[in-house]
Order: sequence, then structure tokens, then C-alpha cells
Amino acid sequence: MTRRPKLGQHFLADTAYRRKIVESLDMGKGDWTVEVGAGRGELTELLARSAAHVIAIELDAKLVAGLRQKFQDDERVAIVAGSILDLDLAALVRRAPEGKCLVFGNLPYYITSPILHRLLEARAGIRAMALLMQREVAERIVAEPGNKKFGYLSVMAQLLARPTILFDVPPGAFSPRPQVLSSLVQFRMSPMFPEWTAMRTERFLNFGKRCFGQKRKTLRNNLAAFYPQGGLDRALELLRLPAGVRAEQIPISKLADLFAKLECR
Repeated sequence: MTRRPKLGQHFLADTAYRRKIVESLDMGKGDWTVEVGAGRGELTELLARSAAHVIAIELDAKLVAGLRQKFQDDERVAIVAGSILDLDLAALVRRAPEGKCLVFGNLPYYITSPILHRLLEARAGIRAMALLMQREVAERIVAEPGNKKFGYLSVMAQLLARPTILFDVPPGAFSPRPQVLSSLVQFRMSPMFPEWTAMRTERFLNFGKRCFGQKRKTLRNNLAAFYPQGGLDRALELLRLPAGVRAEQIPISKLADLFAKLECR
């Protein structure tokens, strides 16, 4: 296997880790799997042994041709050509029976965050995801308040799902060998505030982006351009948040309280 330089993909070559990843999806009878970045189809083949149906997404035209040839006689596998960032992912997920859609992806390091955003946008039809990514990004996703790695990516992921690092995958398991450690992150699609509407969730995520706009700034300074000074100061005081506090120090539940006082009065 060779790397696709333009796409930044490292293929998982170690068969033991392939099996371990498929087992981590905990597929049941009738489950469908959406695979992001099918490559040459080695994992696709394993997924198809357990899943009722596999939707394999691949951008590289040559690899797409190879996948179509490889699975031409397998009705359980559908090959979709294109970028996960451009495809109607929600429509693909809706092909699966309700509550039966799982997602696996070996994500290119340089576009992990945009892909995660797209997947979480389509969360309504997804039961769980297992995503292979750079360890550094995985640590940001599961970081807790008070950790310098806690940021908007942490808030988004933990608001919409329950992310957990399952295990690490060493550089030697890939071809070509990357320079960084990778981790498999599991996302159970269980929102922190199930009573929130989609609109309220979207508004809070926009609020979260403002809170973490510039990490070196205090929360107050990041929000000062968006809210009247008096109202902002009163809200911080009511929640007993000191003027010098930074967003990375505040639990998501407390950020939600601040959001409610500033925008949902």
C-alpha cells in the first residue's frame, strides 16, 4: 500500500488492529455501517462480514474503481464516490433502519475536525461511531475543564455524544508509517441535554465558538464584542464566575447556564 499524498491518508495495515476495531463497533443483527475512507477495502471486507450492509465512502477515483471491482458481487456493500465533506451524509445515514447505523472512519489527520463536525451534524440517525485519529486530537475531544486541551472541539463532542478513547494504534500499524500515535475514539450518540431543540443546540455551539474565540483571552473579553457590558457582567456575577476566568476552566453545564442568561432571557 502507498500513501495518497494529496489526501493525507495512512492505511491501516495491521490485521490484528483491523479485527480489534471491527469488534469495538459491537455490531448487532441488522446493523448498517458507514465507512469513511474505505481505501482498498480491507476493513470494508471485515465490516461486511458482521454488518447487514456497508456504505463505503471513498474520494480517490482509482481506489473507488478498485473497490467497485472488489465488491461487484457483494450486494451488502455500496460504494459511494466523493468527499465526506461534500456528500449528503444525512441522506446516506437515513438508508439504514432507525437505530441501526454505525460509523467507522480512519480519518486523514489534516481534516479530522471538519469531518467530525460533518458526522455530528448527521447525528440524528447514528447510534455510535468509532473514529481513528491522531492521539493529540483524541485528547482534545475527551479533555475535561481545567485541562489546557479543553476547547470548542471538546464542548461540541461532549455536548452531542459521549466520547471515549478505546485504545491507541502505534505508527507501525500503518502504511506508510505516520510520525504520530493514533487513537480509536468511540462516540455514543447520547446528547448532554436531550431536551434541547436542534435550534437551541446550534445557538449554543455558536456561543461556544465565541467563548473560545481566542484562548489567551478571558471569557469576558471573548464575549465582550457580542453582549452589552452590563448584562455580561451581571450574568458572570450571578453564576459566580470571576472576571478573569477563561472558557477552558468552565464545565459545559456552567457554559450552558451562562448561555441561558445571555441569550435565552
